[in-house]
Amino acid sequence: MCRVGDVSEYVEGLPPDARAALARVCEIVRRVVPEAEEGTSYGMPAFRVAGKPLLGMQVTAKHLALYPFSPEVVAAVAGRLEGRSLSKGTIRFTAATPLPDDVVEDVVRLRRREIG
Repeated sequence: MCRVGDVSEYVEGLPPDARAALARVCEIVRRVVPEAEEGTSYGMPAFRVAGKPLLGMQVTAKHLALYPFSPEVVAAVAGRLEGRSLSKGTIRFTAATPLPDDVVEDVVRLRRREIG
């Protein structure tokens, strides 16, 4: 079940560098998809649209990660993320090397289009 504030609470509790990087991602999501709601998906903080996961996020000991819940979305932006670790549904980065805003915007737009 989704709770309002799951993403905000998660981001607020992070160390300053990680908080800044993921807060920027949140700003982009809210601007590009204003109807997105905060909640959880697959056990992580995530934005959701129409009950479906739009974009999840997580901080690990070595990196920050975005989960667009779509291998197709990751593949669509992979060429613009050289030097970053990618997997089928994950984009990994660090606070020192945040993702470019235009890439995050495209990830959010592409995933929103998939949701319908």
